[in-house]
Amino acid sequence: MALAAASRGLDRSQISAKALRDLEQKSGGTLGVCILDAHSGRHFGNRINERFGMCSSFKLPLAIVALHEADHGRLRLDEVIHYAKSDLMRHAPFAEKNLSKGSMTIEEMAQAAQEQSDNTATNLLLKRLGGPITLTSHLRRLGDPTTRLDHFEPEMNMVQPGEAHDTTTPVATARFLCQALTGSILKPATRDKLIGWMIATQTGVNRLRAGLPKSWRAGDKTGSWWGEGAPNRVNDVAIFWPPNRAPIIVTSYYMPAVQANNIRDQDQAVLADVGRIAALWATM
Repeated sequence: MALAAASRGLDRSQISAKALRDLEQKSGGTLGVCILDAHSGRHFGNRINERFGMCSSFKLPLAIVALHEADHGRLRLDEVIHYAKSDLMRHAPFAEKNLSKGSMTIEEMAQAAQEQSDNTATNLLLKRLGGPITLTSHLRRLGDPTTRLDHFEPEMNMVQPGEAHDTTTPVATARFLCQALTGSILKPATRDKLIGWMIATQTGVNRLRAGLPKSWRAGDKTGSWWGEGAPNRVNDVAIFWPPNRAPIIVTSYYMPAVQANNIRDQDQAVLADVGRIAALWATM
C-alpha cells in the first residue's frame, strides 16, 4: 500500500493518518487505530478517542495485571487452580488438554489466555483476580484511566455501538501497553516473559503482523466476535521492533460493515493494511 504521494506539505504522521482514514472509507466499516512511538510517546491514528469493544484483546491486559501482582508478591504464579468439565467453554484448547489433570497454575492460565485465547483459563484467572470490576481497578492503579471490563467471557463481547461497558479507546490501550511492554510496570524478566508469549501467539498472523516485513520481531493479541448478539469485531493489538529504532505499539479495532457468521479474510486484511501503514510510518 502506497501512502498518498500527493499529500505534500504534510508530516509523516499526517500522511499516515490520512492513509488510515482512506482505508476505513475503502473498507466500509468502522476502524479505530492508534500508532505510538515507544521512545517519544508521539502517536497518531484514526478515532483514537472513541470507545470500541475489546473482545479477547483484553486478555493481554489481564495477563499484565496477573504478572504485576506476582511481581509484587500478591500472587504466586505457581498457585494451582482446580477446575472441572463443567468449567469448559467454547474455545478452551489448553483447558481441554489439561482436563484429565483438572488444574492449571496461574502462570499457565495467563499464558494460555494470551497465546491461545483460552476462554476457560481466562475466566478462571479473572475470577482469581477478583472479577471484571477488580481488574478495572487494577488498570486504573497502573495508569489506564479509560479501559473497563464489566463482564466475564463471553458476555463481555456483547457491546453495541455507543455503549461503554467492556470497552477501551485505541489511545488508552496503546499508552498502557507502551508502559507495560517497554516501561516499568513489570520487572524486566517478567516483561521479557510476556513479550515472549506475545511473539509466540499465532492467532494474529493474518492481521497486523501480516503487514510487517517478515524480518521484523513482533508480538500481538487478537480479539474477535462474529454471529449474533453484537456487531462483528476484528481487533488486534501489537508491538513490533523496526530496525535501528524504538518499538512501535499499534492498537486496532475494526467493525466490518457486513455481519458474517465467521471471521472473513477481507476483514483481517484491513488490519494487515494497518500494519503496512504503521511499518511505512516507522521507516519514513
